[in-house]
Amino acid sequence: MRLIAIALLLATVSGTSLAVAAEAASQAAPAVHSPVVTVHYRSAKIRGLNVFYREAGPADGPVVLLLHGFPTSSHMFRNLIPLLADRYHVIAPDYPGFGQSDSPDHNTFKYGFGAYADIVDDLITGLGARTYAMYVMDYGAPVGYRLALKHPDRVTALIVQNGNAYEEGLGAAWDPIKAYWSDGSTKHRDALSGLVTLEATKFLYTDGMSDVSRISPDNWVEDQALLDRPGNKEIQMDLFYDHRTNVPLYQDFQKFFRDRQPPTLIVWGKNDKVFPAEGAHLYLRDLPHAEIHMIDSGHFALEDKLDEMAPLIRDFLDRKIPKS
Repeated sequence: MRLIAIALLLATVSGTSLAVAAEAASQAAPAVHSPVVTVHYRSAKIRGLNVFYREAGPADGPVVLLLHGFPTSSHMFRNLIPLLADRYHVIAPDYPGFGQSDSPDHNTFKYGFGAYADIVDDLITGLGARTYAMYVMDYGAPVGYRLALKHPDRVTALIVQNGNAYEEGLGAAWDPIKAYWSDGSTKHRDALSGLVTLEATKFLYTDGMSDVSRISPDNWVEDQALLDRPGNKEIQMDLFYDHRTNVPLYQDFQKFFRDRQPPTLIVWGKNDKVFPAEGAHLYLRDLPHAEIHMIDSGHFALEDKLDEMAPLIRDFLDRKIPKS
């Protein structure tokens, strides 16, 4: 009986101690509950085409427009969107010929960056976006900057990730494309075919990454499946050629930067061979107050360094975007 009594006493004391400790811990470090974000996958009829977009966040929140690069889609933002959408109204479209948007034959639809800017403009205007911060990456830069030229008063901030606006930012990797620009010949067009192969797509996701094990193979498998759709190669070749029309607009993009001085965050994968690190620093000519972070990553830095980039992006938006 004595042993049983001692055991019961120890159990009582131990249980009391555990309860006190648990209560103290809960008071010292209250539980943090991350908001559950629902992402909607929608399409809108824009100029006769079904344009797919991802949308999340409060309808009355400040708008953040995410503009993707080549050869991906709004899929590149799938992990970033939930980290912004508790406060921000996030919209991420797929351009025609990419992702889940329509891909009409290139003989019936003129693919180009001007057309993309018009389509994105119609989409976000239809969604009620009167102002917006823009995240621009790769192709998203000329699309977004053309949009900024149309509506300079609507741009509340810029987040630039490996997106060019300067001639010097087009390095040696662009020489074959520049050769195509020079004459538009079939010879130079065919020479670019390697840029839409699985080898090239995988290279964009893995080259320059600090830890390739963090890059899901689903990225290049999904992108390549879409690139391999019948007729898509010709769409991509048309876009490579149309990219030449962005170069004369660089001076206008730069004037927009100088005149408007939008709050700007540059988060750049410094090991990218398509848009090398020098291109990031060129922005400081016209945006001397831009915040710049060179990330130890490659072309698709969000795949490798989301844990480093997302806090920078969120902090920037929280400081620079007026609360609605």
